[in-house]
Amino acid sequence: MSAHIDGFARTQLPPPELWPVIDSSNPPLKDLPRQLNAAVWLLDRQIEAGFGASPAIRFAGRVWTYDALKDRADRIARVLTEDLGLVPGNRVLLHSPNTPMMVAAWFAVLKAGGVCVATMPLLRARELTYICAKARITHALCDLRLGDEVTATQEKEPGLRQVMRFTALGEGTDPAAELDAAMAQKGAGFSNVATDADDVAIIAFTSGTTGPAKGTMHFHRDLVAACDCFPELLDIKPDDLFTGTPPLAFTFGLGALVLFPFSRGAAVLLQESFTPEKLLEAVQKYRVTGLYTAPTAYRAMSDLAQKFDLSSLRLCVSAGEHLPQPTWERWRSVTGLRIVDGIGATEMLHIFIAAAGDDIRPGATGRVVPGYEACILGDDGLPAPPETMGRLAIRGPTGCRYLDNLERQQAYVKNGWNLTGDIYRMDADGYFWYQARSDDMIISAGYNISGIEVENVLLDHPKVAECAVIGAPDPERGQVVKAFIVLRDPALAGEATTKELQDYVKAQIAPYKYPRQIDFRDSLPRTLTGKLQRFMLR
Repeated sequence: MSAHIDGFARTQLPPPELWPVIDSSNPPLKDLPRQLNAAVWLLDRQIEAGFGASPAIRFAGRVWTYDALKDRADRIARVLTEDLGLVPGNRVLLHSPNTPMMVAAWFAVLKAGGVCVATMPLLRARELTYICAKARITHALCDLRLGDEVTATQEKEPGLRQVMRFTALGEGTDPAAELDAAMAQKGAGFSNVATDADDVAIIAFTSGTTGPAKGTMHFHRDLVAACDCFPELLDIKPDDLFTGTPPLAFTFGLGALVLFPFSRGAAVLLQESFTPEKLLEAVQKYRVTGLYTAPTAYRAMSDLAQKFDLSSLRLCVSAGEHLPQPTWERWRSVTGLRIVDGIGATEMLHIFIAAAGDDIRPGATGRVVPGYEACILGDDGLPAPPETMGRLAIRGPTGCRYLDNLERQQAYVKNGWNLTGDIYRMDADGYFWYQARSDDMIISAGYNISGIEVENVLLDHPKVAECAVIGAPDPERGQVVKAFIVLRDPALAGEATTKELQDYVKAQIAPYKYPRQIDFRDSLPRTLTGKLQRFMLR
């Protein structure tokens, strides 16, 4: 029975007949209780298991133990319920960089029965207003440094009634950090709300790869389910220390830096900003064992890795966009480490296809992770045989439920399958090989050309730092291959380099795939989470 007094989230779910097939039949998922609060399962349960004195978060030279994290989360939950009048089911905006207080606030909202709506720290008032209106946000907790944007949002969105600001560690003396002061006045402990396993826990907004952000709704059960799927490949230990670049508002970051490590009693190193140098310095200084970031970062770090002691690092995970094989090979050659590639989706919560250790096949994304099943759908909408190129379809213990968006729900979910919008082929051994986004496949003069294949060749060229390939309209061929390229040395942009790159591609793959148009750029458009926005290039 739902614990939500405010029933907005439940009423905004799509009709059950439009949901994908949800399969929680595999243990331990099938054994989850009907009443389940994900924050309690992740945090309080670990303390009961004896991890209370163990490090949970490292940040700016400080260490929070699991006991300390729970104490902060409990106090924030008391502020929310006792001072701000939050009732179970209210939506709470969280707006902050990756800081300990962001994590504590996330746990607090769930403990109080609220629904977390975490947002990227670079979003501005216009974007936040859209999210607040769409999710009917009632409360906001934000980093003090981002308070002006949230105040401007409150002025535009009257439904946002309560706003409190905090500092990174919740110990600020600035009068504007109201949450810090309010926490200090609260006693320890909190009576956790006994949410139903199928109460909405988070509304995660997509990062805008294909247009306006869309809200995706995930239950308490989903958060726990994610911890028993992809992490099974990673062999996480209590003495592991993880760090990474994805924001906590991005479900890749939520899983990497909250759900997965805390579900196993491990610790995380949080930093508010990263450069390739800072990331490598952090691994060396703090003896990080696990790293999560995007392919672009691994490519940049490959040129610097030999300057640092990375001997503590055993696990490298890449997601957010396709990992080019040249990037994988380069990182392996300079560090000896094999990157775990993975594909996930905000709609699915986290990664559902990956491979680790000896199961990795360079260039392949991997195989279906425990708990999920996948197939390739042909043009007839039915599962296709191996080596057929088609739409990737996935189902398992998590799935797509859009917030008040029937059109997108019907497009994403077909016959119980989640269609991610990716074109793949599956080989005879069950490995999935990325080809393109469904709207990135280039059809030129009757040939199907994978833009990602052309990108991989261009990235092998020593002059190319980054690239993106799309299909450009052409009156004779329908489309032609067009490459947007960021050179390592911008001064080399010109006709000579254009011809050199075209000839290089012709020599590496079928000549009809070469980029007939090349546009040199200083940078490529990306979302806040680092995903390439090909729709902007088109």
